[in-house]
Amino acid sequence: MLKRRVRSKDDLATGAAEYRRLRDEGSYAVCRIDVRGTGTSEGVATAEYPPQEQDDLCEVIDWLSRQEWCTGSVGMFGTSYSGFNTIQVAMRRPPALKAIIPIYATDDRYTDDVHFGGGVRKAMEFGYPLSMVSMNALPPVPSLAGEDWRRLWLKRIEELVPWFGSIEEQNDGPFWRQGSLRPHYDSIAVPTMIVAGWADVYRNALLRMFEHLRVPRRLLMGPWCHMWPNDSIPGPRIDLIPEMIRWWDRWLRGLENGVDREPPLAFFIRRSTPPEPDLSEVRGGWRFEPEWPLARGRELELPLRAASLGGDSGDPLEQTLAVRGDVGTTAHIRGSYDPPYGLSIDQRPDEIHSLLYDWAVSEQLEILGHPVLVANMRLSHPVAFLSAKLCDVLEDGTSVLVSRGILNLTHRDSHTMPEPLVPGKTFEVSLELDATSWVFEVGHTVRLAIAGSDWPNAWPPPEASELTVVLDRSRLVLPTVGGDHPIKERPRFHPVKEARGALSAGDQERVEPIWRIEHDVYARETRVVTHQLSRSSIPDRWSSWRTEDVRVGVKPLAPGEAWVESDVETEIAWPEVTARTHARLKLSSDPMTYYFDLVLDVYENDELISTRHWETVTPRKLQ
Repeated sequence: MLKRRVRSKDDLATGAAEYRRLRDEGSYAVCRIDVRGTGTSEGVATAEYPPQEQDDLCEVIDWLSRQEWCTGSVGMFGTSYSGFNTIQVAMRRPPALKAIIPIYATDDRYTDDVHFGGGVRKAMEFGYPLSMVSMNALPPVPSLAGEDWRRLWLKRIEELVPWFGSIEEQNDGPFWRQGSLRPHYDSIAVPTMIVAGWADVYRNALLRMFEHLRVPRRLLMGPWCHMWPNDSIPGPRIDLIPEMIRWWDRWLRGLENGVDREPPLAFFIRRSTPPEPDLSEVRGGWRFEPEWPLARGRELELPLRAASLGGDSGDPLEQTLAVRGDVGTTAHIRGSYDPPYGLSIDQRPDEIHSLLYDWAVSEQLEILGHPVLVANMRLSHPVAFLSAKLCDVLEDGTSVLVSRGILNLTHRDSHTMPEPLVPGKTFEVSLELDATSWVFEVGHTVRLAIAGSDWPNAWPPPEASELTVVLDRSRLVLPTVGGDHPIKERPRFHPVKEARGALSAGDQERVEPIWRIEHDVYARETRVVTHQLSRSSIPDRWSSWRTEDVRVGVKPLAPGEAWVESDVETEIAWPEVTARTHARLKLSSDPMTYYFDLVLDVYENDELISTRHWETVTPRKLQ
């Protein structure tokens, strides 16, 4: 069993409990490696997912298969970056790789990763790449690297390359196609078990993978965010390890355990639940489905002209919105992670500055899949964005986010060759919202909120334009579920043995999360502030801590003037040395340009030994 890591420090890293369980409960040998240029692996980490990385992993798989304790069959799994690698290596078809389990990963690095969405730059993505700058500048483990560890460390610092290619690569193309499976799904030829979550950023990609793969496949789609299913918010949580072992036993050992004869999809069907940023559980239950897309799926068209317009009983031909740059703070990122990147909260503060369309729910309504907004519209400026949010309005007025989507309208026909809008010209555009599961209950309201920004999830548009929706032929299309359910049996998963937050020795402890929304009246600026601190240790062996602070700001009426500041500090202490890195980034914009400034300081036993500085000025390319 192979898993590669990019943020670990070799076998001293956190999160080892899953490997021990695969060994002890599944009798599998588990190999975890650090990718080139990280941990104690040699070389330089030049970028995300370079071809050399996949070459290395194919070589490791071949080596594993030839060991005397290996049958010659290797499985690969991973979460997030490791899940990306799992997909990418399977595309190479190394002969010994027999099955994979990608968890929270993507098939398309441009449309469905942390950098861009709908052709719009993510504003809060800069915590993760800056963390990688901070982590990649740390030394190899001295006890493993040997006497040469310090020279290797200094060379790593000198050759370090920040992972910020997204500043220049604003449109889809070869940069983003490297490491993207889509649309070449036939390149994967091994059985694939996919794990995804409705609150995770990668839910669209993993549904696409299941639909297009032509191999034995299975999908577990839970309520989870970008957290391991046994500890995620929201729950219900499950013990994933037994499910992984069943998959490996079938496809690595050839055991006829029935996993391939079960219905291939297990969905957690969500029901109306009041929102909380750290919601423990969402209402609903598990259900099998036989195929995707659903044969019993139906499209329900809700014309905008038939909606209640934000409480207005009139029926105008069109509605115009003055776009603000700070709409979106109540759901600050597209997929949720560990706090402070929490779940969405009550949407009403954002809806004040949005166009609203309401439909009363007179009988229970279930949706499963991608809602789509088809809008006839015109804009006053050549570069503008369209944001759409589908919400469930509870009987007390609370607005719960169900799904969302954003589109840079210059990308309406192509992510590779965007074209400016013609101001004042009416056109039709289709915006696919994120895949979702939800049951709207009787007495609630289906709400569509339209805006021209979704900040700080996405960088704001360059100008405060006017957005006009022409109601005739504009419609919300919901993917409803109709007819009798064909499978009466329900999925049964092992319950989590430990209480949420229980940590084994060496696992990370996350404390003091902050998510704060600020309005500076005199500066005419809205800001979002996040802070997190994590600590890890194994007594008498090593200890580490990391802080991450991200601040973003925008002028609501001059959205081109936006900025993000990230500050990441990481320290790790071994008996031989205490190493600390401090990385500070500011990315700002005006309507025409991005300004990038990154400083890295590296300390050895509290003495500054290196400072690196990167600075660029880049045009906004219809952004």
